[in-house]
Amino acid sequence: MRINKLALTNFRSYNSLQLDFEPGVTTFIGDNGSGKTNIAESLIYLAFLSSHRVSNNVPLISLGNQQAIIRAEVQREDRTLQIDLEINTSKANRARINGNPTRSQRELLGAIQIVYFSPEDLDLVRGEPGNRRDFLDRLLITRTPRLAGVIADYERVVKQRNALLKTRASASALVPWNEQLIKFGAELTAERITLIDSLNPYVAQNYTNLNEVKPASISYKCSTEGVTQNINENITALTKRLEEVAYQEIERGVSLIGPHRDDLHLQLGDFPAKGYASHGESWSMAISLRIGSFNLLKSEGSSPILILDDVFAELDTSRRTQLMSATQLAEQTFITAAVESDLPQDLLTQKYYVSPGVVKKGKSS
Repeated sequence: MRINKLALTNFRSYNSLQLDFEPGVTTFIGDNGSGKTNIAESLIYLAFLSSHRVSNNVPLISLGNQQAIIRAEVQREDRTLQIDLEINTSKANRARINGNPTRSQRELLGAIQIVYFSPEDLDLVRGEPGNRRDFLDRLLITRTPRLAGVIADYERVVKQRNALLKTRASASALVPWNEQLIKFGAELTAERITLIDSLNPYVAQNYTNLNEVKPASISYKCSTEGVTQNINENITALTKRLEEVAYQEIERGVSLIGPHRDDLHLQLGDFPAKGYASHGESWSMAISLRIGSFNLLKSEGSSPILILDDVFAELDTSRRTQLMSATQLAEQTFITAAVESDLPQDLLTQKYYVSPGVVKKGKSS
């Protein structure tokens, strides 16, 4: 899988930008704030329909405009897809595939598969559980795009149920929302546990490859005991637990169980990574999660695009080498860097030099 062409209209710092790409490695070099990460962000947005930097669409649209457009030509084996996404401030986003309007922008999911690594990924180790849940759910959507619907439905149910709990609604008013919380929550929990079991060996191996001494592992930390990869078993467990916390939920006005309360547990040796990992170990775990995700997708027959956003300046030689080994497996990689000297000297790449609003093609090396 690769991107042949990318065009941006009123996206971030680009009123109009058109780029052509080749297979292999493409590098964007420019000062901080020059707009190089905006290009990477546009591709990530196409893949996940959300940004890895901000939680709403407004900052993505150039000041004074109501709409931004991302257009990409995607090469998937022997066929080409034209993807258009219109990002709006005051109405729903609209999408087209090969010029044909889609019923929902979610139909774009799966058209582009991306694994990215950025400085914000330290939050996967040091940050709040929401960062790790988002990591899991984005990887779930990359593997199985239909799960985006399950995740969206679950989030809608939690929001509505919380609104009812805050008003101390009657038990009968909560019944249909309880049923949906259990239904969607059971499926999402099962999918997350299945994903973690598949991902764990790749995370452990990547961490070992970084010459780290302690063994690394990942597991699912659930707000409900007895959940498994089996949806029916999860329905039973969630139903029982929901009955147990019913009074507490009314008192606190919030849903206390379900996958929105769960976490991805990261373990280094005998201790949890959060609170115990050194700065270097945190970077190694973050790299292992991302490159492990890439390895997992490759093992399942996918060919994801790799994006390394402004990370080489943060890493020592062994960690840079581990990242570069992944680029050898990817059909296409995009790298951003503030200065050229941050890049590995032997890197074969097509270079673009970025200044505010301007992207100029350089010589390949």
